[in-house]
Amino acid sequence: MEYRNRIADKLLSDKLSSKGAVLIEGPKWCGKTTTAEQHAKSVLYMDNPATLESNLRMAELDPSLLLGGDTPRLIDEWQLAPKLWDSMRFEIDHRHDVGQFIVTGSAVPSNEDDMHHSGTGRFSWLTMRPMSLFESGESSGKVSLKQLFDDAGPIAESCSLNISDISFLICRGGWPFACGLSSKAALAQAFDYVDAVVKKDISRVDGVKRSTTTARLLMRSYARHQGAQATIGTILADLSANGDKSVSDKTISSYIEALRKIFVIEDSEAWNPNLRSKSAIRTASTRYFIDPSIGTASLGLGPDDLMQDLNTMGLFFETLCVRDLRVYAEALDGQVFHFRDRTGLECDAVVHLRNGKYGLIEIKLGGDRLIDEGAENLKTLSSRIDTDKMKAPSFLMILTAVGKFAYQRKDGVYVVPVGCLKD
Repeated sequence: MEYRNRIADKLLSDKLSSKGAVLIEGPKWCGKTTTAEQHAKSVLYMDNPATLESNLRMAELDPSLLLGGDTPRLIDEWQLAPKLWDSMRFEIDHRHDVGQFIVTGSAVPSNEDDMHHSGTGRFSWLTMRPMSLFESGESSGKVSLKQLFDDAGPIAESCSLNISDISFLICRGGWPFACGLSSKAALAQAFDYVDAVVKKDISRVDGVKRSTTTARLLMRSYARHQGAQATIGTILADLSANGDKSVSDKTISSYIEALRKIFVIEDSEAWNPNLRSKSAIRTASTRYFIDPSIGTASLGLGPDDLMQDLNTMGLFFETLCVRDLRVYAEALDGQVFHFRDRTGLECDAVVHLRNGKYGLIEIKLGGDRLIDEGAENLKTLSSRIDTDKMKAPSFLMILTAVGKFAYQRKDGVYVVPVGCLKD
């Protein structure tokens, strides 16, 4: 299968030119190893069954022997031997050169006792997620997020995706392998992914045996609360209502932390702007899977199910948009946040760059009424920001599922179908 260029390719090249090693983290199947292989000159596959035992033994006896080879040297699934971390740091210090190692991992190490150095000054971190629509070829990329930050002028572009296309893309997800398959086979990938998580990965991450039934129920509950600030108590009540009455809030927290360690979930932190009025801001994180297909598969849903229930589709469309915005924001040295205050004023996504610029984004399936409501919401929030203490927003945008055109309204708010957007 031909390699599809990723936004992470340029980020990886830039980081290799400034640090001794780059650690690429992200969920299984998102393409970390394949992308790293495009930049590596030699490779060590730690989890290769033919050499796993000898690799682990050598990591205990003399880790430096595993690090020899042309650079950048890729160490794949490094977390299986955490002692490699300090050995890489030692090699970087003594080689006095950048671009020595690319390190990939689909989980946080279960035991960090063998890691005595933080990696500060030697390592750079890069998070990879499943493909955005621009990377998988479904978005035309006619509207650039960077351009909106640099010069928020008028736009007029077309989009070819319809609501049926979006429902399929939500359920297929951004898994690179799925993007090259027929529709039926592509949709099966997310179901297989969820099965692997609940049966194996959620326990393997830290060696704690966890119930497949509880894990599956938890992921179903998490799916129902996409885009919400659901508490542990709310999720616990969901599990109890579905027959699992033996779990505690401590158990639920343990399962959620395990899912976070294997990058299945990626909640959105609360944005805390300077406001003119004294409005209490909700600081709880907003629940999201790292890819919308995990949620639909957890609930057993397909594209036709979403088309019959547009409210549910709206939840998972938001997850898709947040995924894409995170990929694009990382390329711009930014992050994606969520805003909500106690009066109910909310903003689905805030893309905030390191230089202080930010854009406010509402996510809607489409339709004039929803677009009008989203625009009013954005203008209300924008008017409450104290521009004496922080910059005014670079742009206000409604990100939609459907719509033939991307354009700027008379009030200055952009309306952009997600099938037009890129970094």
